[in-house]
Amino acid sequence: MSSVSVGRAVRRGVCAGAVGALVVAGLGSGVAFADGSDPSDGLEVQAPYEQTVVVAPEGGGPAQYRSMALGLQHYNSDFAVTDGRLTVDVSGLAGVAEVQWPDTCVPDDAGTVAVCDTGDVPVRYTPQVQLKLRAASGAAVGAQGAVEYSATATGGPDGTLTVPEYSTETFVTVGSGPDLGVSAPQDVSGVAPGTDLTVPFAVTNTGNETAHGFSVKLWATYGLDVATRYPECSYSDPDDPSGQYPDMTYVTCSFDTDVAPGATVELPEPLRLAVTDHALYERFDYEVEPAGDVTDLDTSDNGRAWHIDADNTADFAVHGTEVSGGAGDTVAAGFRFVNRGPAWVANVASGDPVPAIDYYLPPGTTATSVPRTCQTAAPAAPAAGEPAVPHYVCTLPTWTSPDLKVAFPFRLRVDQVVPDATGHVTVRPYDGSSVFAFDPRVKNNSATVVVNPSV
Repeated sequence: MSSVSVGRAVRRGVCAGAVGALVVAGLGSGVAFADGSDPSDGLEVQAPYEQTVVVAPEGGGPAQYRSMALGLQHYNSDFAVTDGRLTVDVSGLAGVAEVQWPDTCVPDDAGTVAVCDTGDVPVRYTPQVQLKLRAASGAAVGAQGAVEYSATATGGPDGTLTVPEYSTETFVTVGSGPDLGVSAPQDVSGVAPGTDLTVPFAVTNTGNETAHGFSVKLWATYGLDVATRYPECSYSDPDDPSGQYPDMTYVTCSFDTDVAPGATVELPEPLRLAVTDHALYERFDYEVEPAGDVTDLDTSDNGRAWHIDADNTADFAVHGTEVSGGAGDTVAAGFRFVNRGPAWVANVASGDPVPAIDYYLPPGTTATSVPRTCQTAAPAAPAAGEPAVPHYVCTLPTWTSPDLKVAFPFRLRVDQVVPDATGHVTVRPYDGSSVFAFDPRVKNNSATVVVNPSV
């Protein structure tokens, strides 16, 4: 390994713990649309927006090294992305901090720019590169600097994915104070409903001052129950009508335990979660902060998200209808979506809807009333000499609970009486994937809407 001085300006961002809150809030937010266009993919650098290094001791000697996790991810699981190369440029941080390169990074002759091998690029981010940073000798509290990144990888629709230079940065500050953090858990999958899990929750102070107490926030998605109840905490459960986060458990706690520099403390008893019968793609977020008005030195490790995938299914189905009407009549010719469960389904990482529903209208009809969650999309390619078939794409709320039933009350004008005019309804993955991995029955993913059936 090699060391080099590193440093430039500061940008504040969202800490890892706050991501949980943002995702939770996003679960009930707006509706987006997809129209079955060509699949795409993108490469992203995962790096903290801000990193703090502890000032060197007043009595002399070097400052302590602090780890900074980096990596790459892409967002379309239909593509395999490999050969990740992350370029890390620390040339702008001279006099502020020193960096120690890991063996997976090859620095240039000056030691200021290194290319790091991240290997296969995952869809769900996990750290692939661990840099070590410490304050430079003589750097005062408040000194600031930045690290810049670019990246390439093999894969995606065009064969290569890139992140251009200067599009991602980490801003570094020399500071003094407590720095509380919680370790990153290992995501789990294939968990049977009814299982109890213990959260690997411990609080470590890597700063240079004592934290006199700390607060904790917890968010559990709908398929998880927070089984452990502490007297120091208040709880808002999914069925609480006054809860801040619908369909989730939200917990706030205040503990008066001192956490000295270098110390690790645990909660009064292990924090346990129960995986419910309706669990599927779950997420448990937790966050810790020093008590009072004390500012944490580095918020990038204050919060964590634990993904828990249950071994469960959700049966999505659509149901059409049959109606009759003469030329010029307006008829109710919509469809229904049903989640027959037993699991709820939500994109708890992205906040995007799970299904999109395509509705190709019956020939000879025009939509006069369209549900607000539906949008015009590219029409179906017509047969020779035939008009294009109008096409709508509809979405659901971000989560689909068990036994959810949603009607899409289209009203159609009969422009021309066509016997057995048949429209087609299909529910499909919103993200462009080919099938729902959790759906045990695909035959009921399609249905028909027939205007003027002959029988």
